[in-house]
Amino acid sequence: MNDKLHNPDMDMLMQAICTLGTKEECYRFFEDICTINELQSFSQRFQVAKMLWEHKVYTEISKETGASTATISRVKRTLDYGENGYKLVFERMNEKP
Repeated sequence: MNDKLHNPDMDMLMQAICTLGTKEECYRFFEDICTINELQSFSQRFQVAKMLWEHKVYTEISKETGASTATISRVKRTLDYGENGYKLVFERMNEKP
């Protein structure tokens, strides 16, 4: 994990996120802590990651999500060399009925 991110304030934020138990609770918390644009950016990056995970091509991803090729490349780099957070989430989401 990125040591630059680890500090008591970030630990508190991550612990707060871990307390959220439902989608509705997540909406409430993230709508309070983030701007609409930030949430839309998170959502777009997540969709890009999902489509890359499904082996979609950049042109298709860009057309469907509106993401730039630079954004797609950054997400791809994270999927390839990151901390496997996307992988963890995608695998857990596939476990649910």
